[in-house]
Amino acid sequence: MSDTSLIDSIICAAAQAWKNDGEVLATGIGIVPRLAAGLCMASINRELMMTDSEAWLVQEPVPVGPRGDYQVRRESHMGFARIFDNVWGGKRHAMVGPTQIDRHGQANISMIGVDYQRPKSMMLGVRGFPGNSINHANSFFVPNHSPKVFVAGEVDFVCSAGYNPARLARGWTLEEIDIRLVVTNLCLMDFRGPGHRPRLLSLHAGVSAEQVQAATGFELLIEGAVPETPAASEAQRALIDRLDPHGLRAAVLGG
Repeated sequence: MSDTSLIDSIICAAAQAWKNDGEVLATGIGIVPRLAAGLCMASINRELMMTDSEAWLVQEPVPVGPRGDYQVRRESHMGFARIFDNVWGGKRHAMVGPTQIDRHGQANISMIGVDYQRPKSMMLGVRGFPGNSINHANSFFVPNHSPKVFVAGEVDFVCSAGYNPARLARGWTLEEIDIRLVVTNLCLMDFRGPGHRPRLLSLHAGVSAEQVQAATGFELLIEGAVPETPAASEAQRALIDRLDPHGLRAAVLGG
């Protein structure tokens, strides 16, 4: 499978994350999540809402990269106050790219190392991860599936809530945490096994379950014969080309 074919299949698989959400705000952080949300809005869940990445809701997903002659079809103003209304009301579903994820689904985008005062690497900080993870659905995209991302122990700095009762905020239950889908360059996973165990859902073409487990620092639930992630159809690829006219997605997996 070429990088372009693989990334198109990954985008199509990621688009399914919002399939049954109805009218919620879809936020895709990064090229692949944004294209996946756009593909879903344009062809799967037409009630889905997206912004122009500035301050407006749009009638159709905006292409990524330089817009040239493209005219954004704005629908209504979507300033920060309305964004937070959606966040706190649970009417948002974000797909984000954590640096680390552990067996509980806890995510880290803040720092690497055991000492916060002297980290090996300092990154973004927690940003909106704490509030997002307890208020609305979230999915993850990982372009390089490895034990450095899917760590053996707990993430070095817990930025978002997962299915860890020891760290759950007072008054919350595990059932209120909603991690929908984990999309990587090797497979699809979720945390919907018994007791919210991480579970392997599908394998991308040419990838084995053993490869995925070897690239994951914690044990995955693997139930029977794992299906292959469907390839993108011609219609889907044509739509993705329209949403990504400059082919920016081709570089996501190092192509």
